[in-house]
Amino acid sequence: MKIAAIAQHNYFTASNNIKNKQTFSGSKAEGLTAEQIEEYNDLRVFNHHIYEYKKGIRSLILTTEKSKHRQSIEEKLQKNEIPYIIHEHRNKELINVFFGEEPCIAVIRTFNPRLNKLNAEQDFILGVLLGYDKVAQCNRYMNIKSGRIKLGPTEE
Repeated sequence: MKIAAIAQHNYFTASNNIKNKQTFSGSKAEGLTAEQIEEYNDLRVFNHHIYEYKKGIRSLILTTEKSKHRQSIEEKLQKNEIPYIIHEHRNKELINVFFGEEPCIAVIRTFNPRLNKLNAEQDFILGVLLGYDKVAQCNRYMNIKSGRIKLGPTEE
């Protein structure tokens, strides 16, 4: 059975304990491997972001996910015909997944893949594209330009 089919039926709840191998309610969950269950649980926020994107709530999403799920993430984005770009994270076990409208992804492609190496203007643009409060982003930008806020370390 496909993980997506199980997700639609909400067979997994916070009370389920995978480590103790408790059984899940509903016959549709039977036969799933522990890895499939773990992947489903790990990607719940990612799947919710896709829902928000499809509903028009967001035009650009940034989510940090486990790199071991990269193939599943790419397959889901491709299946849904959602433009995306994936950047390696400083922590090699993680990836930064940007997805959304193509013009937004085109802008992200012009940025340094390391988020801690963005300049003040890129930091501002990224915040606005992700839907952060515009006035707060303006204040942040001015604080960065004045030196009151330092952007992340630039060393590897």
